[in-house]
Order: sequence, then structure tokens, then C-alpha cells
Amino acid sequence: MAAVIGFVSLILIIVAVITSATLGTSLEGRLQDQLNRIASQTTVLVKQAQILTVAGRPLTAQNVLAGQHYPGLLLAIASEDGVSGALVTSDGTTVLTDSQFDALTDAVNESPNTSVTLDGLGSFSVTVREYGGVGIITGLPRDEVQSTMAQLLTVITLATLGGLILLALTTAITIRVSLRPLRAVAGTATRVANQPLDRGEVTISERVPDAEADPRTETGMVGAALNRLLDHVNDSLASRQKNEERMRRFVADASHELRTPLASIRGYSELSLRDRALPETAQTALERIQAQSLRMTRLVEDLLLLARLDEGQELVHGTVDLTRLALEGLTDARPTAPAHHWIIDVPEEPVVMLGDAGRLHQVVANLLANARTHTPEGTTITLSVAREGDDAVIRVHDDGPGIDPEVRDELFARFARGDTSRARQTGGTGLGLAIAKAIVEGHNGEIAVESAPGDTTFTVRFPLTPASAPSSAPDSTP
Repeated sequence: MAAVIGFVSLILIIVAVITSATLGTSLEGRLQDQLNRIASQTTVLVKQAQILTVAGRPLTAQNVLAGQHYPGLLLAIASEDGVSGALVTSDGTTVLTDSQFDALTDAVNESPNTSVTLDGLGSFSVTVREYGGVGIITGLPRDEVQSTMAQLLTVITLATLGGLILLALTTAITIRVSLRPLRAVAGTATRVANQPLDRGEVTISERVPDAEADPRTETGMVGAALNRLLDHVNDSLASRQKNEERMRRFVADASHELRTPLASIRGYSELSLRDRALPETAQTALERIQAQSLRMTRLVEDLLLLARLDEGQELVHGTVDLTRLALEGLTDARPTAPAHHWIIDVPEEPVVMLGDAGRLHQVVANLLANARTHTPEGTTITLSVAREGDDAVIRVHDDGPGIDPEVRDELFARFARGDTSRARQTGGTGLGLAIAKAIVEGHNGEIAVESAPGDTTFTVRFPLTPASAPSSAPDSTP
């Protein structure tokens, strides 16, 4: 709109200037032609007045203009007898003052045909002639020219402003109507962008209306292209969801099937270790087999838990006291790292929510184990529980070396084991934080981490549910 109005304004200004200049030149030319005719007539009048001077009548502008009825006619005479000037008005003849006469003569001295403004009389176009040693200055008023130009400029200004306002309104309406399909495209894209497309089953039903996706217009082509893109994305998301469900079922089935042979391996290894007649090498091998079977069993159990959490299973909701859960979690973690400093910070009033007590205890245990495992001895680990508005918040803070920024974004991914900034004292499956994240999200909560050297905090935030809310399972504690 600014570009269109700017260009049109420039064109209108150029047209106005050219029109005004052309009309002004034309009016000034007509006035000059009229002045030349009047100057010839006044010369004749001066000739006649010179003849009358023989009879004793002085040659003055007032005497020359006597009997003339041409309002606005200006005449000034300079002769050996003296100088004089007069102006014909509707009431008669007005004699020029000395200052007015001087201004008139100064103007014609610079140019024989010029314009001059006389105080109290207005602007005049004047010309000078000479006859018989007499200088004759004739002038006509420029009021009509100035009035005409003023009216023209007023009309041009009003017409230009009105035209620009009408142009702006027309352009705005045209642009809004023309770009309406783009607004529909933007609205559709915004609604799609607000959908959670990163996980779970996703179906994109939003489309640009057919009326706004006419491929025969440029803006309609954008809407049609977006619809094709959304169709493709929707099909891709459906395919991704099927692959994820297929992989999830495979992991769950494989984990379930592996539990039995792993239990058998562990059982037979324990049974074989009871034989005191075994040689030392065989006993060492059986102990390693038993340890690795236990480690494999934990991994299988974690994978099975993640698969079931992804399917929305494994969570049995009941009333959970987070304060008590934190106390018991810290009590369980303290013996595993006596060289660490453990601090508990809980409110006097219990923080109660609706959730799965066993899984929430697992979240606290995993976070404490993560802080204990990846920090050196002497580190202070603080577990706190608080109520913040309508949320229950659990924080695990430590003053250890912090988390490498390069792996922070992948910290909650499965099998994430790229933490090089913390000393890994024990091996792990890399599923602890992934399980914690899955459990937290299963409770409609959020988990986040902020880390700097000497200041690392894991924050878990749950929406609170009143303790009086109906539960799907009896009250349970870890």
C-alpha cells in the first residue's frame, strides 16, 4: 500500500506541477497581451494629454486617466514637468504615493516587463514605454491570475487528497480480499504447528478450505500446496506411528520372552555355585555368568517397562504423599554413597497428588542414583519437595562438576551414555533418565535439567490432584 500510494502521489504531484505551470504561463501570457494592448492605448492617451498641455493643463497620470473606467488600470508618467502615478478604481482615481511610485520605477528599471507588488494596492504586471521624452509605465492587476491559480491549487490539493484516500481504501480492500487465502493458509499452518507431532498417534485433520485453495490463482496455489504437504506429512506420521508400535511390540515381546531364559540362567548358575566341589575357575566363571545375567535382567526389565509406559500401561493411580516418598527415597539412597552429603528439604504439610506411588518412587530413586553415580565423593545432594501454585515440584540438586552441554539435549534419550563431564564410577544401561521421563510424562508432568559447574538441578513438575479425588487404586506407599 505504501509503495502504491507513494508512486501515485508522485505522479499526481508531477501532474499538478505541470498543470499549474502550464496554466500559470498561459494566464500570464494572456495578461501580458492584454497589458500590451492597454499600454498602446495609454500611449495614445498620453499623446492627447500632451496636446492639452498647450492649453495649460499639466501632464499628470491623474489627468490622463480622467474619464477612464477600467478598474485596476495603473499608470505612471515621468516627464520634464515631473513624475506622477494613479490607479483607476471603482470609486474613481487614486494617486500613487511616493513610496509606491519608487517601488514601481525600481521594478521597471530592472526589467521593462515585470511584476511588482505595491503596498496597499496589490500585485501588478507592468510594462514601460517611451514617447516624446515621456516615460509611460502601464500596469494591470494580477488578482485574477492569482485567484485562478489559488483556486486551481485548492482543487488539485483536495482532489489529490481525496483520490489518495480512495486509493488507500480501495487498495486495502483489494489486498485483504486477494490475500484472504494466505490468511487461511497461515491459520491452518498455525493450528498444525500447535499440535504435538513429536510423539504418540497423530492425525492431521486441518486443511485449507477448498474455497481458499484454488490452484488457478497464485495465493490459491499456496493453499493447495500446503494441503498436499499436510497429506504427505499425515501419511508419514501414520507410517511412523505404525513402525513405532511395531517396534514397541517387538521390544515388549522380546523383553518378555527373554525373562524366562535369563531367570533359568540365573537359577542354574546359583544352583551350580552350591556345589563345593567345583574348581575355582569354574566357580569364578559361574559368578560372572550370574552377574551378567542379573545385569541383562535389569536391562530387559527396563526395556519392558518403557514399552509398557509407551503403551499407556503400568501406571496404577492412587493417592501419593510426595513428602513421605522423598524421605523414603533419600533413606534408601544414603547407604549406597556414605561419602556423599545428603540433604532433605520438605514442607511441614504433606504434598499430596494422584499418581502411581511405585513408579514415582522409581523416578526419585533414578534421579538420586544419577546424581550419586556421576559426582565425586564429598558432593552435596539435596532432595526437595514443594508446592508451587497448582503444581507439585521435586528437585534434585548437586554441586558436582555439571553436565557437558553437548550431551544435555540428549540426556533423557534412551541409552544416552555420552556424559563425559561426570566421572562414571559404575556401569549403567542408559535408561534411568529415560524411564524417569516416561513416568513423569505418564503423570502429565514435566522434567527438565539446568546445569553449570557446581550447580546441577533436575526439576520434576506434576499437576496437583486433591487428596479427596477418587482414585483407581487403594492408597499405597513404596
